[in-house]
Amino acid sequence: MQIKKLNQIDFSILMECFLKAFENYFVKMPTGHNYYKERWQMAGVRLDLSYGMFDNNKLTSFIINAIGKRNGNLVAFNTGAGVLPEYRGKRIVNSIYQFAIPDLQKNGISECRLEVIKDNIRAIKVYKSIGFSITKHYKCYGGDITLKTRISDYKLKKVDSHYFEWNTLQQNTYSWDNHYTTVTKGNYEYYVVLVDGEADSYFIINPENGYLAQFNILGNTSSSWIRLFTSIKSVSGTIKINNVDKKLTEKNNALEEVGIKNTIDQYEMELFCEATL
Repeated sequence: MQIKKLNQIDFSILMECFLKAFENYFVKMPTGHNYYKERWQMAGVRLDLSYGMFDNNKLTSFIINAIGKRNGNLVAFNTGAGVLPEYRGKRIVNSIYQFAIPDLQKNGISECRLEVIKDNIRAIKVYKSIGFSITKHYKCYGGDITLKTRISDYKLKKVDSHYFEWNTLQQNTYSWDNHYTTVTKGNYEYYVVLVDGEADSYFIINPENGYLAQFNILGNTSSSWIRLFTSIKSVSGTIKINNVDKKLTEKNNALEEVGIKNTIDQYEMELFCEATL
């Protein structure tokens, strides 16, 4: 068994192992290769800083890292880790991280992050044994927007990403895939809800699949949430949202008020390591 970097193999080999590793997973995973090419490009995946365990020439397991700055730290975000069923129980993920962390440090990485489904007890135990700790509790949602009240005293305006001052929009509350540095590289549309010419709320959505990457109110009135979801519904009545921080009680309550169901929960986990340049 040997650990190699994933930029040394063909993408199709990685995808074959990836899809086999995620068969019978907690959620149904997309299978299209182009989907992952686009998603990983948005996230900032570096295959030269991603790693796999090989049995002779067979890829048996992998850790796919996206690299980017968060809060001034250069972070390696594990956007996908898996082991083929017949190789599980051999502490392979531990071995890969044991190999990877010194290499990541040499490349200036001071922090590793990942997301794991709350019910995936085995994986959580593995990551804790490596040194990761739980730092956030995320809730994921999906469903049809149901409005009990309608308000029409607003204007919905489509804008572009340059409209926003991102540092004022609580980016530290968003997960890796929903952070503006990822979203602005994707196929998203940007909207602002205006009341008397002033921004009352905003949202960022993929109109093709209803995925809502960011949304929040900027005003302080109870009507702001109604305006926001009325506006979202006009673009896509059915929406999907991943990783709303559990601490954002008002936002979670607002989703439930319009009939969006909590589908699954995840943890964000972190491991800090001193970078050696």
